[in-house]
Amino acid sequence: IYKVPVICNQPCCCVSVASCTPLVMVHGFGGGVGLWVQNLDALSRSRRVYAFDLLGFGRSSRPSFPTDPSLAEELFVSSIEQWRQTLGLERMILLGHSLGGYLAASYSIQHPERVAHLILVDPWGFPERPQPHTERSLSQGLEAKRPGPPRWVKAVASIFSLFNPLAIIRAAGPWGPGLVNRFRPDFKSRFEDLFDDDTMTEYLYHCNAQTPSGEVGFRAMSEFLGWAKRPMVQRVNLLAPSMPVTMLYGARSWVDSSTGNHVAALRGHSPTRLIDEASHHVYADQPEEFNHVVVNICNTVD
Repeated sequence: IYKVPVICNQPCCCVSVASCTPLVMVHGFGGGVGLWVQNLDALSRSRRVYAFDLLGFGRSSRPSFPTDPSLAEELFVSSIEQWRQTLGLERMILLGHSLGGYLAASYSIQHPERVAHLILVDPWGFPERPQPHTERSLSQGLEAKRPGPPRWVKAVASIFSLFNPLAIIRAAGPWGPGLVNRFRPDFKSRFEDLFDDDTMTEYLYHCNAQTPSGEVGFRAMSEFLGWAKRPMVQRVNLLAPSMPVTMLYGARSWVDSSTGNHVAALRGHSPTRLIDEASHHVYADQPEEFNHVVVNICNTVD
C-alpha cells in the first residue's frame, strides 16, 4: 500500500486536503505501485492518494485463485473492499488502468456508495470478442493504429494459453531480468527521465518472478488473445446512473477507444478522452498530460 501525505498547495474546492475525496489508483496486469512513480507527486498536491498492489501481484499476498472466471473476479474485488474497510475510506475517486480498470468497474457495480467518480484508463476486458465470421470485417473497420495480429502471433498465443502468462519469466531463472529488458525495452525508455539504469525493468521482473497467483486469476478471466470471458460492456448498465465515469485512452494504444463511445451511448453520458502520443501505458507515456487531466477530473468531485 502506498499512501501519499500531502499539503494542499494548488487550487482545490476542498476546505482542506483531509476533506477532499481521496484518489485510489489500481494498476494493471503484472504491475505494481512503482509504475505510478511519475504520477504520485503531482496527483497528491491537492488530495490524499492511495495505491496498492493488487491481490496476487507485486508485494501483496499470493493466494490460490479459482479457475471459474466469476469467482476469480470476485476474489479480486472482495480484496479491494477489504482493503478499503481496513483503511476506513468512506468514499473515493477510483482510477484503474488496464486490468485494474476492469476490476475498478466491477467494484463500482458492487459498491456504488463508495465511488464518487470512476476513471477508467485504457481498460482491459470491456469489448466482446468478435465472432469468427465478423472478425475479418471488423478488423477492416479499425484504425491503422490497431492492426490485427499476424497468424504466427495467434499460433504462439494458442500455445502459451496452456500456461500462466508470465511463466517464461520464472522459467528463465537468473536470465529473467535480461529477458524483461529484451522484450520490454519500452518500460526502460518510459522512465528514463528518472532512472538511467535497469531499475524499472528489474522492478517488473521482481513483481512477477514470485509464485503465480494474480496471473492465475487473470488467466481464469480471459480467453484467446486476451479477450475477457465476461466482457464488462455487458454490465456497464449496472453502474449507478448517477455515478460519473470518465474513460481515458492512449491515442496510439492497442485498446480500442471506440469501446468508450459505446459505453457512453449505453449510459447516456461518460465522456471519453484521448491522450495524444500515448500508447497503452498512458500514465507513463505522457505523464504530465495524464496528471493534468486526472487532477481536473478529481477537482470536479469535491
